[in-house]
Amino acid sequence: MLAGLEGSPPLLFAKNGASPMEEAAAAATVTVEEMQFWVSNLWLLMAAALVFLMHLGFACIESGLTRAKNTVNILFKNVSIVAIGLLTYAVIGFSLMYGVDVWRGVFGWGGLGIAPPPMGMTLAYHGHYTFWTDFIFQAMFAATAATIVSGAVAERIRVGPFLVFSAVYVAIIYPVVGFWKWGGGWLDHYGFYDFAGSTIVHSVGGWGALAGVLVLGPRTGKYVSGVSRPIMGHSLPLATLGMFFLWFGWFGFNGGSVLSADPGSVSLVFVTTALAGAAGVIASMVTSWRAQGKPDLSMLLNGALAGLVGITAGADSVTPMSAAIIGAIAGVLVVFAVLSMDRARLDDPVGAVSVHLVCGIWGTLAVGLFSPDHSLGPQLVGVAATGALCFPAALLMFSGLKATVGLRVSEVEELRGLDITEHGMEAYAGFEIWHTS
Repeated sequence: MLAGLEGSPPLLFAKNGASPMEEAAAAATVTVEEMQFWVSNLWLLMAAALVFLMHLGFACIESGLTRAKNTVNILFKNVSIVAIGLLTYAVIGFSLMYGVDVWRGVFGWGGLGIAPPPMGMTLAYHGHYTFWTDFIFQAMFAATAATIVSGAVAERIRVGPFLVFSAVYVAIIYPVVGFWKWGGGWLDHYGFYDFAGSTIVHSVGGWGALAGVLVLGPRTGKYVSGVSRPIMGHSLPLATLGMFFLWFGWFGFNGGSVLSADPGSVSLVFVTTALAGAAGVIASMVTSWRAQGKPDLSMLLNGALAGLVGITAGADSVTPMSAAIIGAIAGVLVVFAVLSMDRARLDDPVGAVSVHLVCGIWGTLAVGLFSPDHSLGPQLVGVAATGALCFPAALLMFSGLKATVGLRVSEVEELRGLDITEHGMEAYAGFEIWHTS
């Protein structure tokens, strides 16, 4: 109802010669700026909900690409990570990421917890959204980085140490890197550009995933006498459903990062996101078919995600055709990255390192190659700086957990499955499942 008309009787008769429509217009006090504020705020909340839906996608694709005996474990971690991400980001992460600069653009701080400033619910806060909308949108991003790590270390990591790692990584490492760019830190001043997080979200998660793979080692039975043995996922329909959930959520991930409901910008981002994902599918299909001799559905799924990760850094600043090229190159890269990881005996059950780290780096560099507004130099610096913090930090945390409380389940527990040994339950109770590896 228009402001000023609440509780008023119907305008049955014109007053002073004015029509009912003119009376209503005169009574309305909503300005154009306020209406734009309401619409943009609503769109950002809807985008946050779409990003939240991506966690369902991660849960489906990770559990589908791993064995049935570890499904409960995968789902347990994915649910826990969302809760850990939201709470730690509320207590400390948001403050680290968007606080006041306390040391040369490297660290920010705004105090423990979250509390809106005096004008936090008004146009004066940002012009397009409220403080609470700002927090919840950013909080949905925070948990994504740890979720990326979950798939790479699946089927052999103990759940307790993994949750400890996730809490620290989301609470400290992710927001520090985020501050460097999105919080107005040193990378932002240097000219580095990452629209929605090819580096700040995906590469951060990818570096953590790589560290976990290195410290944990491969799954039992994956490499025998120097030969790689395929360990099939138990539900490719579930994995495919997960990919589509992720692609759908990516429209909120990238579209919401416009931080307003500006029609031109949001619609462009939707188009570049869709085209990059599609190009990633086709490129990965052709590449994997030629490299492996058969069409591989799992490569197709990762090709879609590779294209989406690749366009995330520049979705607002490249043309639709450039987006398709970026996505296609990401689709090629992810196939060779998965095959190279396997040859190097680095066991990543879902291809998380290949998708999020390799294609996150590519997408960030692609901004400097395809966007007329940005150059390659600052992009290289941003990629290197992120790796220089995230990889050693993750390696130190995983190694510390391994040396103290232990990181990996025993071989017997791994062969029986983490559902039984870690959780005492089964995802598919009543079905006979052969644990051959």
